[in-house]
Amino acid sequence: MPHFETNHVVNHSAEQMFDLIADVERYPEFLPLCEGLSVRSRKERDGKVLLLADMTVGYKAIRETFTTQVLLNGAERMIDVKYIEGPFKYLDNVWRFEAVNQGQSIVHFCIDYEFKSRILGALMGSMFDRAFGMFSEAFEKRADVIYGS
Repeated sequence: MPHFETNHVVNHSAEQMFDLIADVERYPEFLPLCEGLSVRSRKERDGKVLLLADMTVGYKAIRETFTTQVLLNGAERMIDVKYIEGPFKYLDNVWRFEAVNQGQSIVHFCIDYEFKSRILGALMGSMFDRAFGMFSEAFEKRADVIYGS
């Protein structure tokens, strides 16, 4: 049951980081391993947005697509990702964005997952662990490009 968690201080506001990470369609432009992402549906209610999205990840010759439900809660500066279908037994992912001071925030990222196949887990597992470590850096670099460093 792999688990990865990080709390990273960035030089951008919590609102900016929420908006950047909520813009899931842009992930293939900058996120490691993400080869494609499409939003199947988008519903808005009570200030929250619920997405159903397909993400394709790849490493060398291996490609996998999985579907998640993504709840964007701007008022609470939180993104909650629930697994729907694909190569995992389960996948739970939560982002939280905490204001530190003007222009700085802490990005909290937590993910728990397990592959259905032990073989796929052995092939992709260690690479996923490294990729999650690179995610914070990739999002921060993207924020620097969009919002300035």
